Amino acid sequence: MTIDTTTRGTVRAYHEARFQGDVTTAAAQIGEGFRFRSPFITSDSPTGHLDGLDGLLGIVTGVELISELYGETEATLVYDVHTTPAIGITQRTAEHFRLRDGRITSIELIFDAGPWQAIMSAVGTTHDEAVRTA
Repeated sequence: MTIDTTTRGTVRAYHEARFQGDVTTAAAQIGEGFRFRSPFITSDSPTGHLDGLDGLLGIVTGVELISELYGETEATLVYDVHTTPAIGITQRTAEHFRLRDGRITSIELIFDAGPWQAIMSAVGTTHDEAVRTA
């Protein structure tokens, strides 16, 4: 079985750029009709789902890729996001991508939001405030 190199190249470019804080490169992988969903954000904007990325990256100490699965028009990455000891979360995450014409048209980010709720409560943000449409 061969890996679709366009799908892999696009998804990996997005993933690596996002976790390096390179919003321009990440957004360049996004196609028309884009849709993003996670436990906290729903966005139709190519960059709206990346708002606040600096804050997240400020507490992330590493991202460990566990699995990557590629098809012609879709991909799934499974990875652990490691955070600073003060936060103390290792977040197992699955990210499903759909692509058209070599560009990402949708991302669904899947993770347990529970551990983050305590952190948001500590800084005075409720889940309903955190869930937003960008």
